[in-house]
Amino acid sequence: MRARRDNPSELDEARLPVRAKLAAAWTSVMFLYVYVDILGFFVPGKIDDILAGVVFEFDISQTFVVTALTLMTIPILMILLSTMLPARASRITNLVVASVQVPYAMFNAVGESWTYYYWLAVALEVILLAVILRLAWTWPRRPASPATLAASLDSEPLRTPQQA
Repeated sequence: MRARRDNPSELDEARLPVRAKLAAAWTSVMFLYVYVDILGFFVPGKIDDILAGVVFEFDISQTFVVTALTLMTIPILMILLSTMLPARASRITNLVVASVQVPYAMFNAVGESWTYYYWLAVALEVILLAVILRLAWTWPRRPASPATLAASLDSEPLRTPQQA
């Protein structure tokens, strides 16, 4: 048998924590939202509509802007919440919010004239949201610590090992 030698040219494949992956995915979603909106200003007539006080078919008002800010704040806060909430709460929150964001992402392309551009954006957003859903759904579990095990034994009846 040959002993495995360390190759100095091999890259370190240290595992990234799920929290960091989720925060990175939500950050990617936010960058995509921002760049789709910024590049959307180059669509002919878009700035004229904004200057006339209309976005899509909605009048620009304080209500519209507060609603838009609220909708954008949700994924922004998910960057923070993915890292700060306890694991169980973070997992549930990511599953719920990413699930709700999928139809919202698809709604943003309805009625747009530049279908390739907006549907590509929607496809990329949905892919990122699917990554978030998968990361949250498959969040690894770790074995219970002795302290956790002792606490759970208080609430469960004792079991005797089976004899062979």
